[in-house]
Amino acid sequence: MTYEYILIQTEQKVGLVQFNRPRALNALNREMVSETVAALESFDRDPGVGCMVITGSERAFAAGADIKQMAQATPVDMLDNPFIDYWDRLRRLNKPVIAAVSGFCLGGGCELAMACDMIIASESAQFGQPEINLGVIPGAGGTQRLTRAVGKALAMEMVLNDRRLSADEAARFGLVNRVVPTESYLAEAMKFAAQIAARAPVAIRLAKEAINAVYEMPLQAGLAYERRLFYMLFATEDQKEGMDAFVNKRPANWQGK
Repeated sequence: MTYEYILIQTEQKVGLVQFNRPRALNALNREMVSETVAALESFDRDPGVGCMVITGSERAFAAGADIKQMAQATPVDMLDNPFIDYWDRLRRLNKPVIAAVSGFCLGGGCELAMACDMIIASESAQFGQPEINLGVIPGAGGTQRLTRAVGKALAMEMVLNDRRLSADEAARFGLVNRVVPTESYLAEAMKFAAQIAARAPVAIRLAKEAINAVYEMPLQAGLAYERRLFYMLFATEDQKEGMDAFVNKRPANWQGK
């Protein structure tokens, strides 16, 4: 496909999607989010891709949603608009998605990063949910995912009073995986993604599924769910290959079967 608002490439089994609205600080309009999800879903179907990365620019991952597109909207307009549904489609992807974040990561941009499975942040990254300044609240998971990540008190401060988190604060509170130098943040995210993409594909998919189930299930149900997925992997060729490689002290050759 030809995209207008994003750039894509594949490198070492990693599919990269880069926002490309620099003059708007990568503000998330419907078209760009639609293209992003379409590209990610295409990578998700591609057996040559094992992990995906979303990024923006050094100055801004995404400075929020494109407010011009919703300023005059009615409740019915918002109900009929598939915009926020794209965040749900991102969460349904089977393969891991890493957000490589630098600069502004605000509003819908922060929600998009949190909808990914992991976040690599540059030293200049800044996270926030400033929707209260517009007379609204986060609507694409900001109140829910942020609270699960950083706790109630800090989420309240961020959502009610526009508290911003620096990259170091985001790491300290568990919102991001790690902070790296700004000049190498994308390279570090791609390296991280390539390490994951080199592992057993079916096991990676089910591991992601099991971890995400934590948010939906009580402990005992989650333990039973994990066990079923664990047993299921013993029907794969990769399980036999991985354990044989371990026993015979050789590298495993994963087939994704």
